[in-house]
Amino acid sequence: MQVTGTTLQHKHKKISIALALVSGISIFTGAAVPAHAITLLDILRGGPGAGKPRQADNGLPGVETGRGGAPSERSLADPEPLPKVSGPRYYTYKPDAGRVVKTAGFAAASATDGARLLAGAKVSAPAEVAAALEAFYNKSAEPVWVSDGDVNEKARGVLALFERAGEYGLDPADYLLPVPSLTTASVVPPADPAAPVEAGSAATAASSSPADSHDRDLMQFELALSGKVLMFSADMMRGRIDPNGVSGYHDFKRKDVKLSLVLPFAKDGPDAAAYLEGLAPKSAQFQALKAELAKLRAEAVDNGPQVSLPGDLLLKPGKSSPDMANVIGAIQHVGSEALKTRHAATFAAYQQTPDYTPDLVEVVKSFQAEVGLKPDGVIGAATVRKMVGHTSQDKIEKLVIAMEQARWLPDDLGNRYVFINQPAFTVYYHDHGAEQFSMRVVVGSKSNQTYFFQDEIETVEFNPYWGVPQSIIINEMLPRLRQDPSYLDRLGYEVSVNGRAVSSSSVNWYGSTQNVSVRQPPSSDNALGDLKILFPNSHAIYMHDTPSKNFFQRDMRALSHGCVRLAEPRKMAAAVLGTTIDDVNARIADGQNVAAKVPVKIPVYVSYFTAWPDKDGKVEYFDDVYGRDAAMAKAFQATTKVRSAQS
Repeated sequence: MQVTGTTLQHKHKKISIALALVSGISIFTGAAVPAHAITLLDILRGGPGAGKPRQADNGLPGVETGRGGAPSERSLADPEPLPKVSGPRYYTYKPDAGRVVKTAGFAAASATDGARLLAGAKVSAPAEVAAALEAFYNKSAEPVWVSDGDVNEKARGVLALFERAGEYGLDPADYLLPVPSLTTASVVPPADPAAPVEAGSAATAASSSPADSHDRDLMQFELALSGKVLMFSADMMRGRIDPNGVSGYHDFKRKDVKLSLVLPFAKDGPDAAAYLEGLAPKSAQFQALKAELAKLRAEAVDNGPQVSLPGDLLLKPGKSSPDMANVIGAIQHVGSEALKTRHAATFAAYQQTPDYTPDLVEVVKSFQAEVGLKPDGVIGAATVRKMVGHTSQDKIEKLVIAMEQARWLPDDLGNRYVFINQPAFTVYYHDHGAEQFSMRVVVGSKSNQTYFFQDEIETVEFNPYWGVPQSIIINEMLPRLRQDPSYLDRLGYEVSVNGRAVSSSSVNWYGSTQNVSVRQPPSSDNALGDLKILFPNSHAIYMHDTPSKNFFQRDMRALSHGCVRLAEPRKMAAAVLGTTIDDVNARIADGQNVAAKVPVKIPVYVSYFTAWPDKDGKVEYFDDVYGRDAAMAKAFQATTKVRSAQS
């Protein structure tokens, strides 16, 4: 389970006895009355909860009353709406800010005319790129991309690579530069001949020839191209987007890149373009995404759906719908040849009627089984998505985002690791460099999203306690506790205040719960089931068992409070502990709450990819469960806009 956001604490000032007496309000005594029962704000509003309907114990709207029909002490003690804990939010992405490159020191680095002209160049770039440019040219103002009064072949090779940046999931528009030539050199109108002329003055520059203007343009190009080279290098290695700037659900330390090494390598190496291209990720996953992107772009044909279906369609066997004909048409379009052959007679006999008959149900069940859905014959959102599919353009956009996000992860995920892909609702266990098994998972709901981060598995806890997060105490338990303070006692939960065990009924559930802890002891109905697998992180996310096994039969499994529920938790526990399932079974059967250290820390990637290759390298596509691809697309747009302004 995860703790999301920060607890909203309602601060109430106590009303003095004198003020209470003057106001004609009695002072309640006894433990049942919260300390903040009556506030000045209550008096100004006409009493606690004034103007706000209360929920009666019978579940109907109303005001809770005491003896004689007077308002009860509990109703008087609830002057504000129930507090809520909100989760992280999505941000308006802010690309790296730019600044003007400080060129004053370039002329001092070399006595050449080129260095003097380079010092007059005006280029803006992100701060780290600007700093790398200054460090390089302050040491030696010798040009890298200009030779013999023209743009050299090294530069032209790099510009040709920039044109192919899209192959790597980048945007060529971020890096392209116009190449200066004598025919396009900026010619400044001649200065007034009567005006005095000083060496190095604007008038001197104004009276320069087209050749002089061309030299200035070349040095402007020199500095600008070096800036683009540094930007491209950083983008190839770590991506264009700072993940933590997308949303509070992204948690990555942005990769460090040693930009100080790039320009020296580009200058002294035989092929600068080959060097830059070699900075791309080498992982098999990235290469599979890159190959798929090239294939789709080469096809240049939209394989989108030939029929349309409403996304909220729900059709059960025996019912009817005007969309039935489109359902069958969609299956004929995207179904396999084997499926079409098996049900050829049904397809031939179908008369476009709206009735969902038994023979059509069998067609739908076959299709569902073929695409990995539960073959129940019920046509819902998941089945519709599989029928409609993704267009080529949809897939291309997913691939570009996936290639960007792949750069956030290590290029080598490890010889042994666990990989959770939230949109796939699946976890994969890798050992000896290969996938050993996978299983279904349940991840956080849209309102309780699972984060995107990486960590290391450290512990497996058997027969665990469930420490209830503040977010669940406040958002879900508190409304019930204010009506029935003893219900946690009846359910067997353990409650403590400031570390001291107390009964649920003795807690002031109208005050702050910050110092209140609630946990569920090990049991057959414990929310964590028989075990949990821990990789300590600030989001309180882990993998665990669950008594709600039926959730794994659903196709859309974004259903938890943020943690990752495993369909086969004992199998995963045995794998990370390097033991057998029988051993895991024995530890659970012992009934003791014990933790076992994982012998070697195992990387775990709690990821979010709507395009990702399977173990055979075939790219699979998934729905954007949380809308994060849309947030990434906006971040790309904002980045290109800022970079265009800096060019």
